[in-house]
Amino acid sequence: MDTPTSHHTGLALAQAALETILVGKTECVRLALCCALAGGHLLLEDVPGVGKTTLAYGLHAVLGLTFTRLQFTADLLPADVIGVSIFDPEARGFSFHKGPVFTELLLADEINRATPKTQSALLEALAEGQVTVDGVPHRLPQPFFVVATQNPHQQIGTFALPESQMDRFLMRLTLGYPDRAAERQILAGGDRQAMARQQPALLTGTDLLALRARVRAVRCSEALLDYIQDLLAASRAWPDWGSGFSPRAGLALRDAARAHAVLEGRDYVLPEDAQAVAVAVLAHRLPTADAEREVRRLLEAVPVP
Repeated sequence: MDTPTSHHTGLALAQAALETILVGKTECVRLALCCALAGGHLLLEDVPGVGKTTLAYGLHAVLGLTFTRLQFTADLLPADVIGVSIFDPEARGFSFHKGPVFTELLLADEINRATPKTQSALLEALAEGQVTVDGVPHRLPQPFFVVATQNPHQQIGTFALPESQMDRFLMRLTLGYPDRAAERQILAGGDRQAMARQQPALLTGTDLLALRARVRAVRCSEALLDYIQDLLAASRAWPDWGSGFSPRAGLALRDAARAHAVLEGRDYVLPEDAQAVAVAVLAHRLPTADAEREVRRLLEAVPVP
């Protein structure tokens, strides 16, 4: 029978397997798992070739989720993402043909190479777990987890995601280049994506839903909520930050901190949990240069209860 202990063991095994696939990126692996546990969606932003797609394949493998990879291009249409209604002459009516978004883990690869119109086709799916076609809502499978990759905006042929869509991603991670030892291991080893595809599942979709329920049950003390509110209030008064962080950003920080606590084997949140996930949760919600450094400055400025 599945128990919290067995789920925690599965999580530990999943994290270890992902660290074997994505060498030298322990923190990124941990945060990606936090995102999945919290029920959010993950944006991976970096130059090509540093392991963004490999991480997505690894998450699909260890979590045991059904998987679809959708390559975003300039000629991709919204119907190519969510599906389309087609007239059936025999039935004398329209029938809905589901698009690739109807999966448990969707890899939206190079999402910023599609036009804003196509990018927006994902908004309802990200926010509501459903899509609406011809006025009819269609629920997506559960669990539903989007891992989107995007290239730096200065590269040719990219369309920046609007703030409203960036806000729908619980976390944004930048993998960066591996250190020398990790890079040597990569060069001396085999194909990392092939390793991810061959990795057996260590959890299931049902397990992930149970873990998400555990995350929602994690206790947040009044002092912890005070700390999150202090961070939000300080961001709104921070020079050159415009309006600062919204209540939705606060909810995202709370949920990610709860997921981090579960990874640590606790049923209560510490300020250290919020600090561990804050940069990944908050930086992409800032319309400023070097947002990650700015969030770290905010964490240093706001006292811990």
